[in-house]
Amino acid sequence: MSAFARRGGALFCEEVSLAEAAERHGTPLYVYSRASLEGAYDAYDAAFAAVPHRICYALKANGSGALLRLLAAKGAGADIVSGGELRAALRAGFPADRVVFAGVGKTDVEIRLGLEHDIGEFNAESEDEIVRISAAAAGAGRTARVALRVNPDIDPGSHPYISTGLRQNKFGVDIALAPDILRRVRSLPAVEVVGVQCHIGSQVADLDALEEASRELAALSRSLLAEGFPLRTIDLGGGLGVDYRGTGAPTAADLASRVVPAIEGLPLTLLLEPGRSIVALAGVLLTRVLYVKENTGKRFVIVDAAMNDLMRPALYQAYHRIEPVRMRGDATWTADVVGPICETGDFLAREREIEPVEPGDLLAVRDAGAYAFSMSSTYNMRPRAAEALVEGGEMRLIRRRETFDDLVRTEV
Repeated sequence: MSAFARRGGALFCEEVSLAEAAERHGTPLYVYSRASLEGAYDAYDAAFAAVPHRICYALKANGSGALLRLLAAKGAGADIVSGGELRAALRAGFPADRVVFAGVGKTDVEIRLGLEHDIGEFNAESEDEIVRISAAAAGAGRTARVALRVNPDIDPGSHPYISTGLRQNKFGVDIALAPDILRRVRSLPAVEVVGVQCHIGSQVADLDALEEASRELAALSRSLLAEGFPLRTIDLGGGLGVDYRGTGAPTAADLASRVVPAIEGLPLTLLLEPGRSIVALAGVLLTRVLYVKENTGKRFVIVDAAMNDLMRPALYQAYHRIEPVRMRGDATWTADVVGPICETGDFLAREREIEPVEPGDLLAVRDAGAYAFSMSSTYNMRPRAAEALVEGGEMRLIRRRETFDDLVRTEV
């Protein structure tokens, strides 16, 4: 059940009116539901209860500290892709041994930071990276736990910009080459090969593709175990899609029904790295209508949120439901919902059927908890939006709105 529902035509987050949220904190404003966030994590934890597992939340989806602290308190692990995300995870209370460090371009500084905190695993993306990690670990007098990311050349059926498991993608190594790579690095000093990992893409709705990936990863793990590799983990990554259009999407339980049989019998801990499917549905972006205009019969609803606040529509042609916070009736019109930025690509929706609106009306852009604030920018010198968290009948500001002084603070 969604944490966002209507009462008398007005949209609420849990027990808090979104109109009240906008009145208190202004717009654009991100509002998140604690119940939705924690419920999504609990669904994963329960779905995979039959096997040893660790649910590592992908910080790139949304790294707001208040949300991270909630997930750390639930016992989640963290999937990070930068030194900054590592610091954020540790600051929020994630134990270092539950942190997985992914990413194709780890710097020496980031590798040393991971070694300093003795993180759970480095997900290495190449043989050269394992060599570099080995040298850094030996120099620091530590042992690095490493999993090799493999690329199984499986099409997840998602947008090409967020597909990561095909041969032409930059991620991982050809799965057929993995055994030879691991045999060569096995004798490197200060490195312990503890598992293999893959991640075929984001917003994946094709469970057949995820099942195929898990079977290939399981077959590779069995082969390596037979050779005497002391593996501990098998990491399927993340990528499970969410229901942006309100038409249904696979659940964590659906995913488990495919993955658990595929890895049956392996003496390994299953790692999963969900981000979007934990936080996307937990958030909305509130924006206020500034103008309504027509150009040669085409209608534009101009709002105070823009592509710098929510990049996904412009970048991926992504779809987000948009609805008035207060409904007036059943009539609709067709309009582009656009922001104030000086780019034709600055839109939140195109040719969308929405209820007629007027300047001053509030709109809610639904399912904006993931890859929204975390991808926002200050383009056109626009300060980034504020964020608020709803917990039952209480709402608190978890990130204040940026100011002009914030924008220029780092100039020298």
